[in-house]
Amino acid sequence: MGIHLEPVSADNWYACTKLKVKPEQQPVFPAPVVYWIAESKFVDDFELRAVYWETDLVGFIVFCKHPDEEGNYWIPALMIDEKHQGKGFGKSAMHELIANMRSMKCKRIMIGHRPDNRIAGALYEALGFKKVSEAAIDGEIIRLLQLS
Repeated sequence: MGIHLEPVSADNWYACTKLKVKPEQQPVFPAPVVYWIAESKFVDDFELRAVYWETDLVGFIVFCKHPDEEGNYWIPALMIDEKHQGKGFGKSAMHELIANMRSMKCKRIMIGHRPDNRIAGALYEALGFKKVSEAAIDGEIIRLLQLS
């Protein structure tokens, strides 16, 4: 089974709120999962996914189910819990999400990260995301993955 993404639901939302990053990562991932869950109740475009390794909850992803005016689909948040980092779960979860978004006919996927979050930058580059701007939105580096 490996890594798989499940919708955040009545069954797992509370467990998702317990996910957290390492204390030193707070400046690069300042919004807790509970924030994203709350915001999704008011931003109709946000889709939330819990990231599971087998039956263990290991992370959380937010993506947009509709493109913006330029045809870009955004991934506003990806986080892997502090206890599960460094095991390849983030990369595997992104592969799964990209495959799902490809099936939604996405052609352009955008993601941002704080400049000092070098781990995220390296991960996104390894997945094929190209830097398109620096400090464009909330001081984040913006990257694009062009799908064929």
